[in-house]
Amino acid sequence: MSRGADLIGDMPVGGWVDRNVPAPLLPYAKLIRLDRPIGWWLLVWPCWWSTAMAADATTGYWPDPVLLVLFLIGSVVMRGAGCTYNDIVDRDYDAKVARTAARPIPAGAVSPTQAKLFLILLGLIGLAVLLSLNGFAILLGVLSLPLVFAYPFMKRITYWPQAWLGITFTYGALMGWAAVRGDLDWAPLVLYVGCWFWTLHYDTVYAHQDKEDDLIVGVKSSALALGRYTRPALVVFVAAFMGLVALAGALAGLHWVFFVLLALPAGHLLWQALTVDIDDGGDCLAKFKSNRHMGWLLFGAIIAGRVLAGPV
Repeated sequence: MSRGADLIGDMPVGGWVDRNVPAPLLPYAKLIRLDRPIGWWLLVWPCWWSTAMAADATTGYWPDPVLLVLFLIGSVVMRGAGCTYNDIVDRDYDAKVARTAARPIPAGAVSPTQAKLFLILLGLIGLAVLLSLNGFAILLGVLSLPLVFAYPFMKRITYWPQAWLGITFTYGALMGWAAVRGDLDWAPLVLYVGCWFWTLHYDTVYAHQDKEDDLIVGVKSSALALGRYTRPALVVFVAAFMGLVALAGALAGLHWVFFVLLALPAGHLLWQALTVDIDDGGDCLAKFKSNRHMGWLLFGAIIAGRVLAGPV
């Protein structure tokens, strides 16, 4: 939530977006969740981790700043496109639930037709970012689109929509490496699988905010599937994530300092798993948002491991 903002349902009001975005554009800023940046942080981190892991001599083994900026822009835009698409698909569900009824489409601030046109605009911006990458990365990015389009429907057919989200939201673990090196190797593939477990972790925590509403509207989630077994499951997800990240670092030839520094993001994630109160929506949201800080810790560890390792 923006500092100084209140909530109407799950929509922050009175924050920096409300104060600074012109009134005609404000519903669209709300539609892409511009006032809730955690979504694009979660999308950009696998891109940045992978970019840092793949860094080579052309940038002195530091992550390429141009690619970091491109992935940041792409993550903000494509997260916004995903929110817009999801709200178009879910507009009838959202109108039935107090938490989501104030969103721009169910509230009538943006019509479905306007939302679709806006989605096309976001897609064109995302395409421009994608076309700035090499040919292999462009092809890889195009191949992800069917996965993205299918996601909003998963919560209607499976108790594990978080698993599908993990396939789509962590695709950047492949894209970063491909953008640097023009190919894929075992390191980014293992990182991608690891990030899938990370998504299961954070989105299960997030889903516990919505479990009562999910029961009302008849949609499914890992929070409902796991119930009282959530905490041990979170520990398993964290262990799998960190173990696979360590393996990816070894496959990428990172310096031993990387493995020492992994204790910091691992400790942060274990703190989340062991202390989250799954019956307190506020605590679930706070733990969910804290993954932004975990991302910085892991990013720093990868940069140190790559720079200190030098040529592989």
